[in-house]
Amino acid sequence: MRFSLPREAFLKPLQQVVNVVERRQTLPVLANLLVQVADGKLSMTGTDLEVEMVARTAVDESQDGEVTIPARKLFEIIRALPDGARITVSQAGDKVTVQAGRSRFTLATLAAIDFPAIEDLELVERVRVPESSLKELIERTAFAMAQQDVRYYLNGLLLDLRENSLRCVATDGHRLALCEAELPAGAQTRKQIILPRKGVLELQRLLEGGDGEVELEVGRSHLRMRREDVTFTSKLIDGRFPDYDAVIPIGADKEVRVNREVLRAALQRAAILSNEKYRGVKLEVSPGQLRIVAHNPEQEEAQEEVEAQTRVDGLAVGFNVTYLLDALSALREDEVVINLRDGNSSALIREASHERSRHVVMPLRL
Repeated sequence: MRFSLPREAFLKPLQQVVNVVERRQTLPVLANLLVQVADGKLSMTGTDLEVEMVARTAVDESQDGEVTIPARKLFEIIRALPDGARITVSQAGDKVTVQAGRSRFTLATLAAIDFPAIEDLELVERVRVPESSLKELIERTAFAMAQQDVRYYLNGLLLDLRENSLRCVATDGHRLALCEAELPAGAQTRKQIILPRKGVLELQRLLEGGDGEVELEVGRSHLRMRREDVTFTSKLIDGRFPDYDAVIPIGADKEVRVNREVLRAALQRAAILSNEKYRGVKLEVSPGQLRIVAHNPEQEEAQEEVEAQTRVDGLAVGFNVTYLLDALSALREDEVVINLRDGNSSALIREASHERSRHVVMPLRL
């Protein structure tokens, strides 16, 4: 095996793939990348048996073959070489040589036959999604995923494929984030799948948000995303996601309209004097005004007053300030709407002009 290409053309696909490789492995070959050259194309595969990434790029003066090369060492070498360097990789026996100008590195390899492949997908559904839409859906919801929760199905992101839309939903039991995008082609059947945390983070890193489309292939136990230069495959969480529609508050008819940035800045200031353990702040609503109050065990207090379009009077609800700030950060418009019902009910936070992106935050007893 032999191939040659500019450093910049090598570094980008290498960066995409090396992220998947875990630093601690059960099998030595999992620390390596599977490097394959065929018909003038280089493809590199990394996996941790849960997530698999294959990146492709064109090469010059190639000689077909395949081998596995230590992932981190190869990445560090290519990254450390100067811009504009031309890199040649050649294999001789069980060693691979990386050459660029006067630099030369020889690395040990392992046989390609030992590299584990994720089994073929039993395809259930295939849809095309605008890449920018998928990136936005994940960015607006992924922060609300649980971390190492015993309810394992919460440690991931729900992809809810509907007839003509795709919804992403995440919840950790204290808050919920939902975002929806139209699917031009639509799905054949309604299908719900849960993508695990690592798969979500890798997919988020991979998506560039250009004008193009990506293809999503849903299997019985895997999700595969295809783009011209990369194929990403992740195992799915085998579990049932809670009925999230039941969490979205019904009858939250008390509406507060407020400038998102003004509210965010006020919450950040009030948070300084909130209880470090519970991070609680109280929202007190009166006509034309939203008051934010925070206390801590040292008897210190913060008060902020924000102008708001509301007729609600005498309503006070406690919330975790971090959850409120996360929800506001995920919204994009200048004006947001907070829907409340009473002092013991969840808040629904959304953008003023539509309900495509919704956030539910559970109340705190303060």
